[in-house]
Amino acid sequence: MNAAILAALAAQAATAQPVAEKPVKPEAAVSVPASPSKADKPKADAEPAKPFFVPTEVRSTGSVTVGGRRIAYRAVAGTLVVHSKGWEDTDAIEAAASSKGGDEDEDKPKAEASMFYAAYFREGAPAVDRPITFLFNGGPGSSTVWLHMGAFGPQRVQTLDERHTSAPYQLINNDQSLLDASDLVFIDAPGTGFSRIAGKDKEKGFYGVDQDIDAFTQFITQFLSKYGRWSSPKYVFGESYGTMRGAGLALSLQDKDVDLSGLILLSDILNWDLMPDDPQLNPGVDLPYVVSLPTYAATAWYHNRIARPAGDLQSFLGQVEAFATTDYAQALMKGNELTSAERDRIAGQLSAYTGLPVAYLLKTNLRIEYGAFQKELLSEQATTVGTLDTRFLGATIDPLSKVASYDPQSAAISAAYVAAYNGYVRDRLRYGEGIEFKSGISVYEDWDYKHEPPGAGDPLIALPNVLTDLAVAMKQNPDLKVMVNGGYYDVSTPYFAGKYEMRHLPVPANLLNNIEYRYYEAGHMVYAHHPSLVALHDNVADFIRRTSGAH
Repeated sequence: MNAAILAALAAQAATAQPVAEKPVKPEAAVSVPASPSKADKPKADAEPAKPFFVPTEVRSTGSVTVGGRRIAYRAVAGTLVVHSKGWEDTDAIEAAASSKGGDEDEDKPKAEASMFYAAYFREGAPAVDRPITFLFNGGPGSSTVWLHMGAFGPQRVQTLDERHTSAPYQLINNDQSLLDASDLVFIDAPGTGFSRIAGKDKEKGFYGVDQDIDAFTQFITQFLSKYGRWSSPKYVFGESYGTMRGAGLALSLQDKDVDLSGLILLSDILNWDLMPDDPQLNPGVDLPYVVSLPTYAATAWYHNRIARPAGDLQSFLGQVEAFATTDYAQALMKGNELTSAERDRIAGQLSAYTGLPVAYLLKTNLRIEYGAFQKELLSEQATTVGTLDTRFLGATIDPLSKVASYDPQSAAISAAYVAAYNGYVRDRLRYGEGIEFKSGISVYEDWDYKHEPPGAGDPLIALPNVLTDLAVAMKQNPDLKVMVNGGYYDVSTPYFAGKYEMRHLPVPANLLNNIEYRYYEAGHMVYAHHPSLVALHDNVADFIRRTSGAH
């Protein structure tokens, strides 16, 4: 798999200095250990080694104005401790220790994660029927700074659209906060943000598809108990790789007797077989080029690189989707049996939709490698278009390169998000003194991509696909509703790939009515485009109200 694809999924941006609508008031705090504690070497019949982490909590209050109405809230910033998958059973721990003859390492705590969260509870709202939504970004290896500070938290960082945002950064009241519809819990994945991992084989314990789903399952069930929310309508909101985590959670939580009312996906990627790679390295796998084409066409439309037919963007993309799934797909499937005349005809139509020269498309064998479109569309201007959001432009670093080497949107807004969050969480939520905030970490070399879908019996040696998990969850809970959101200008998780995978969700026809789709003229981080943020908020809030009975 192309490492650039993984890097693009992890790359997301930064924050600004807070200007709170109302200063929050710290109420209680428990300090976070600066580093894992070291247990004394146990003696015979000694107490088991102490855990590395303890839960923490810092409480505060504040308010946000949404739709002209002031919403007072209680905030909690803290951590919950979870354990690596497979070691939660004491018998398993003891069996492993005895099998190694009491190796000294076996007396040390197994892998643990201290998972950070920032939760917001609306004041005066009865918990029993108040919806609660658990939100996270993806990567894998990304913290949840982006959804927190760009989309739905009570404060939002101001960034420029399609341009680089420079300091001084500014936070403003977020009039699109989801607190008008639901209580919110923003969660940092193990090792990211203020979350930490420790213990024997800690990377193996948490850095993997199934390990990650298990950690979040433990977190959510603990949170429901700690804050008395078992009876609340429950929602999961995942972005990017977080959609894979979210779909897996829908079933994993059911196994713990937690039914979700709704699963909300933003920039979804549930089947990694749809991710494009270098065609020279993976010949014969053509579907990724098919599902990426409409995004390339939307980008060429946006930058006026093609002759625009009559109608709006959506009607144009309908034409491109039809071509992609018929003539284009059939041409790619023919491979070397494609005639020269057919090849020329397809290249001409591709050029009309993408703005790339026919000669270039013939050289690529009609297959546009990941990163190549971003590099080539405006190559005569030495300009690279964005990957996370193709509306953004930046100077090409190496005009002789084959593919784009960076993402202009990430470069434009990341520093703003991270800076603003560092100020907000420390000054307003009173959390994190002396602790480094890690907006993202590199986990690709350590990540275990094997996934065990329902009924498989063992993890599969294949790119992960959680469509079966979601399908089983929907069959077992026919009231589970799914909302799919995406941006037309997102190359990293193309909107049509999300449509395609959901079309292949193995559920009965009647359950397909439980799925709804919303698309926006924005990129991967839909909320970075303010008009799209407004629409996203309204759509998600409406979805929660309709499916929870909340008013």
